[in-house]
Amino acid sequence: MSQNGQTAPTAPIPGRSIDPDDFQAVARPIAAMAKDYPDGWVNQWHRHRRAQLVYASSGVMTIRTPHGIWIVPPDRALWIPPAIDHEITMAGAVTMRTLYIEPGAAAGLPDVCAVVAVSGLLRELILRAAVMPLLYDESGPDGRVADLIFDELRTLPALPLHLPNPRDGRLQRLCAGVRERPADDRTLEAWGSEVGASARTLARLFRRETGLTFGRWRAQARLLTALARLGAGEKVTAVALDLGYDSPSAFAALFRRHFGVPPSRYFDRNISGRRPDAGAV
Repeated sequence: MSQNGQTAPTAPIPGRSIDPDDFQAVARPIAAMAKDYPDGWVNQWHRHRRAQLVYASSGVMTIRTPHGIWIVPPDRALWIPPAIDHEITMAGAVTMRTLYIEPGAAAGLPDVCAVVAVSGLLRELILRAAVMPLLYDESGPDGRVADLIFDELRTLPALPLHLPNPRDGRLQRLCAGVRERPADDRTLEAWGSEVGASARTLARLFRRETGLTFGRWRAQARLLTALARLGAGEKVTAVALDLGYDSPSAFAALFRRHFGVPPSRYFDRNISGRRPDAGAV
């Protein structure tokens, strides 16, 4: 037992290491780790020498870096460049499959974090990579699997599942308050008196440091919090009311406008094979 009495992460593949350090110096461009986590587990702040594609076929991951917060539902993955500090919180039982990619092999891949859609082909390639020998035959079938993974990675579009972090200390305090109490409807004027800045200054800083207005940032924070909680199995009505929406129907309408499907169906894999993740609030 570990971490407040929770069951520790487990190795779904017998004999396969679940220590990320064992995958950093493998003499191959890709090394895949399979690891299952219980609900609520937190991988505390850490970094890796290699880039990562962090994927889970079930459960929702909330991944924090110094630059922002990303929500990663099933059939989505987060691309993390090398040496980026990050923390991962699990919502629901998470079946994580991580590709560790040698920095020199990551040419043409993003140099910033991004949530990407995982196609059916890429999902099967990831699962295959997780059972391949670490020192796979680069000229054989496993080598072709690795080549196909790189081909797929270079075509994946980024999705709007990111909440940017500001640098200004006053905005950081304000944003932390919103994340802790997403139903809080206080105006910028009210927040300004708490953090020590005028509403005009805060509005200007929000646009400059996050690319969003305060209202859009808060709406994004609420939706991403809702997504993580729904992924952990909470009911739509409870999530909607707890996060300050006027009604479950109002929440469902906004959720659908943002993600392309209603909240009750977002985690249904049978919706045309892939969820659309429409766009920003």
